[in-house]
Amino acid sequence: MSPDTMIAHFVGASALIVVAAHAGGRLARRLRQPYIVGQLTTGIALGPSLLGSVAPDLYESLFPAAIGPALTGFAQFSLVVFLFAVGYELDLKVLGDRARTSVTVALASFVVPMAVGSGCALVFRDPLRDLGMPRDLSPAMVVFAGVALSITAVPVLTAIVRENGLSRSVPGVVAVSAAGVLDAVCWTVLAAALLDTGDARAALDWPWRVALAVGFVTVMALAARPVLRRLLWRTRLEPSLRLALLIGFALGSAWVTHSLGLHVIFGALLAGVVVPREENGTLDPDLLRPLHEVGSLLLPFFFVLSGQSVTLNSMTGTGWAALLVVTLLAVATKIGSGTVAARLGGLDRHDARTVGVLLSARGLTELIALNAGLEAGLLSTPLYTVLVFMALATTLLTQPLLLLTRGPAARDRPAAPAPDTAVKPYAGG
Repeated sequence: MSPDTMIAHFVGASALIVVAAHAGGRLARRLRQPYIVGQLTTGIALGPSLLGSVAPDLYESLFPAAIGPALTGFAQFSLVVFLFAVGYELDLKVLGDRARTSVTVALASFVVPMAVGSGCALVFRDPLRDLGMPRDLSPAMVVFAGVALSITAVPVLTAIVRENGLSRSVPGVVAVSAAGVLDAVCWTVLAAALLDTGDARAALDWPWRVALAVGFVTVMALAARPVLRRLLWRTRLEPSLRLALLIGFALGSAWVTHSLGLHVIFGALLAGVVVPREENGTLDPDLLRPLHEVGSLLLPFFFVLSGQSVTLNSMTGTGWAALLVVTLLAVATKIGSGTVAARLGGLDRHDARTVGVLLSARGLTELIALNAGLEAGLLSTPLYTVLVFMALATTLLTQPLLLLTRGPAARDRPAAPAPDTAVKPYAGG
């Protein structure tokens, strides 16, 4: 394929991806579902399992193998921008007066699903082997199975909280706060699992990679923030130039973590966390708004890339049974652990159930982790397909379960006041 032909194919595929994914997201929102549900469903529909099976010639024409690297590059860039914004928005001060309750809920909703997921990986070895996994799972694979059940998607959760009028309620603030702590724990454990994989991309052995990763995090935490404050804030650069330099900073950080055998997602998150806020502690709207707009525009490339790896024809009877079991466990462990911990933290039974249901939403964060696991060889393609559908199912179930849990009496009660510090949701949901 000549360069001109490849460019033409890429431009045409990009037009289809952007329009179709946002149309799917819009339809999902009209059906009272998160935007991500429509975008992910569109990505799967444009993949080899549906479009490739129904119209293979059309699929090959729209997505020839030659444009694969370009689509992957756009997908990775969108992840860096998105997670840079997530890291910048992350503020554990949102815990406020309910810090103990939120931390308790976060730890419970991590430990219980983590234990169940890792335990199932050890117990159900034969079904996992039928799904393409090795007979003897590595420690990293076992840990990843637990992380896959433990993740909560903060962007989806905050969108659901806002759309249900819970932003200033006790369960809404506790759920968002706990999810922020939970995500930090999950990303840390996932990073440790990936460092232990012996990824061929990294030339160094894992002890050296661990030491370099710790050193990099230390330098970013201690030196990057004051340097950025002096260079970008005190010099009062114009917003567009500041945005360009910070995205470059995020990309550079992502490159470092990728070179250490981790995923670009960790560098992007870390870069966002260390970027200083305004002098009064607020987020810079001139930085956050364009980050959201760029991320919202380009994330469909990530959803299509995720859909390319979903193989419906690999879903045997074992696969469908695994999907049912994993989805039930994913919902039950999150709702159960979150509800019990919230009750122990002093919430009444209605608010505690609401917290548990909200924490069961996975969505985009789960997909990012699953893609990292697939790239690192911690997942087979059939098991990846099962877990992607689990993420989609748990996201779809959150809104109906929330309406069922709250009930007429709970919906009619006035929301309890809370500090106006809730994490603002990402537009993509």
